[in-house]
Amino acid sequence: MKRIFSGIQPSGNLHLGNYLGAIKNWVELQNKYDPIFCVVDLHAITVPQKPKELHQKTIEVAKTYLAAGIDPEKSTIFVQSRVPEHTELAWILNTITKLPELERMTQFKDKSQQNNQNINAGLFSYPVLMAADILLYDTNVVPVGEDQVQHIEITRTLARRFNQMFGETFTVPEPHVVKEGMRIMGLDDPTKKMSKSAESASNYISLSDDPDTVREKIKKAVTDSEKEVRYSDDKPAIKNLINIYSLLDNIKPKEIEDIYRDKRYSEFKTDLAETIVGFLEPFQEKYNSIEDNEVLKILEQGRIKAKELAEKKMADVREKMGLL
Repeated sequence: MKRIFSGIQPSGNLHLGNYLGAIKNWVELQNKYDPIFCVVDLHAITVPQKPKELHQKTIEVAKTYLAAGIDPEKSTIFVQSRVPEHTELAWILNTITKLPELERMTQFKDKSQQNNQNINAGLFSYPVLMAADILLYDTNVVPVGEDQVQHIEITRTLARRFNQMFGETFTVPEPHVVKEGMRIMGLDDPTKKMSKSAESASNYISLSDDPDTVREKIKKAVTDSEKEVRYSDDKPAIKNLINIYSLLDNIKPKEIEDIYRDKRYSEFKTDLAETIVGFLEPFQEKYNSIEDNEVLKILEQGRIKAKELAEKKMADVREKMGLL
């Protein structure tokens, strides 16, 4: 089976955009591929993190994977920093990465603006570590959002460059993009992605939000000037809400448009809120039933499996490069 690799940072509050844009897709893909899902804690520390919070958030992200349906019997689940080959390969790939390639990365520009007091080298070379994450496991397919395709392109570039310089070593991966789900936008601003680092909690539906909070956030969600529930690029706010409804209830956007033709925004929002509550309640029940010790045991089992693959790949890399 072809292999997939993906991961989420343990920072901020995981939200509906994380689930619909990534984890929901992973649950489906784990039955078609050999899946590796990582908690990418080393990526998280490119911006300041409180140690105790980082530790707990790492466990919470892994618990979210499990509660959402990632099966440790089918998928390898582990924490990035627990397999040091990630950073070893990242350093090696740094030596064949050209500065202009990193300077073109739009995410570096965005994060630099958000964290202008801490524009560090890790933030700049983030895509190289991401490339190492992927290439270390001979990944064939990487599930990503449209905004991450640029990072997959540099990963493909580095894989080909290393192969040309030292001989066939790395698999050149392909991106797997699910268009609607990968771009869930903010409830308060439909021009920007829903973000766990958003200043306002009104931007997102947290996976831990209670029913009343969900209803209030959806009630206050930005809508377009027209009062028509229509799925169109010229109505980005309603289009985003329809996407959420569609992905949670497995109804095509055009069908939702037909259902709410001649109905008011308030009716649509009320039903959307109940659809979200209907998803979150069983999810939260499952999440709360998982003990931290169970998560740690699964992460250790995943680490052992990932470490075996990573050691084998790094032995090949060192030999090809002439490293003892």
